[in-house]
Amino acid sequence: MQYDTYESPLAARNASREMLRLFSPQQKFSLWRRLWLELARAEKSLGLDRISDDALKQMQAKLDEIDFEKAAQWEKRLRHDVMAHVHTFEETAPAAKGIIHLGATSQYVVDNADLIIMRDALKFVAARLANAIDALASFAMKWKDLPTLGYTHFQPAQLTTVGKRATLWAQDLAIDLEEIEHRLATLRFRGVKGTTGTQASFLALFDGDHAKVDELDKRVTAACGFAESFTVTGQTYPRKIDAQIVNCLAGVATSVHRFANDIRLLAGIKQLEEPFEEEQVGSSAMAYKRNPMRCERATGLARFVISLANSPLQTAAEQWFERTLDDSSNKRLSVPEAFLAIDGCLQIVVNVARGLVVYPKVIEAAVMSELPFMATEEILMAGVRGGGDRQELHELIRLHSLAAAEQVKMYGKPNDLLDRLKVDSAFAKINLSDVMDPKKFVGRAPQQVERFVTEVVEPIRSRYREHLGAEVTLKV
Repeated sequence: MQYDTYESPLAARNASREMLRLFSPQQKFSLWRRLWLELARAEKSLGLDRISDDALKQMQAKLDEIDFEKAAQWEKRLRHDVMAHVHTFEETAPAAKGIIHLGATSQYVVDNADLIIMRDALKFVAARLANAIDALASFAMKWKDLPTLGYTHFQPAQLTTVGKRATLWAQDLAIDLEEIEHRLATLRFRGVKGTTGTQASFLALFDGDHAKVDELDKRVTAACGFAESFTVTGQTYPRKIDAQIVNCLAGVATSVHRFANDIRLLAGIKQLEEPFEEEQVGSSAMAYKRNPMRCERATGLARFVISLANSPLQTAAEQWFERTLDDSSNKRLSVPEAFLAIDGCLQIVVNVARGLVVYPKVIEAAVMSELPFMATEEILMAGVRGGGDRQELHELIRLHSLAAAEQVKMYGKPNDLLDRLKVDSAFAKINLSDVMDPKKFVGRAPQQVERFVTEVVEPIRSRYREHLGAEVTLKV
């Protein structure tokens, strides 16, 4: 590591080795060589005899053996990255000299390689999401029956359960996974389209045979693992694709942000915490602190991804006619960094979801401090069933509730509403302990957790069974 040179925190602290490899120079330029090989193979199979078997063999043998120093020297001379790598490839596969890149434009390798990389990166993100959903679903099932305060406006509301709340986080991620799967299912290859997308150079190569040009496009597309290519392009594939994909990742970031913020809020009221390691330091000054630093980091990364969503939209809007080069420098940043950051986000979500710590007694105390107010309607109905007058009982409960609230808000004392009702003769026939069972106030939350896991999570687990349980190791 060079300590006198800037290094992106996405690489140093956040993204996984697997995601970094997908966007590495080795991966990109190896894909360029594979694309040149598949083009040459298809051209030969369709009748271009000038492409020899020896040329194909030499190209095949040198797909991953790239002299990056030599390529850098060529690029310094030519000021063109694609031609620099053409010359570098020719030097290591001399039998292919003159047929590498035959009929192609630079975007044949650049764009098609980018599409392959984004496809593979989306698959990787999908697997990360599946692991996060799986972990949250397991947590939800474990705690599906534990009553907890629901919050609206971050004010105590009707009860829910700890497990039911976790399904809300998991559901957001499941929606994101659906969107990613849709992008993967509909992603097209740029294919073999030529300089401005007219395929004129390939039509010339095949002496005006339109059928062979169409077949060339289909064969290369299939060889690279795509079901179809775009019917028409300019020099590039539509830049709306980058915008759709990065905005898809921004959707994931939104879900991560929401999850991480909720954990941070719950940690603040000591009901639930992210994992905390034995020697972890929460604060350099306050030794007692257990800051939710993982979720804080996830929130910051997620915010960064959300901010990137606008950039590829502007790039797509700025395309002039068949292509302008200002998209290149921008997408070299906005696309890879969105993937690297979301990878860092999801690693944290998986890590936290697998190790969440619940404090049932704190949760119970919070529930019982508010439950007397929430139970007043049930108490009222019990009083009516015992022969009391509904309106008289309502007024008594109202007065006792106001007095209890004053004790809590003005003097910081416990909620004594139940004690007040117990000594009021109008409520003497009511078993207040029975009325105050929190599980009576969670509605169908436990059943909703079970249904969510059965109907939403289990199909995801089935689709991604080979990826579940993947190890996640946070760098810091």
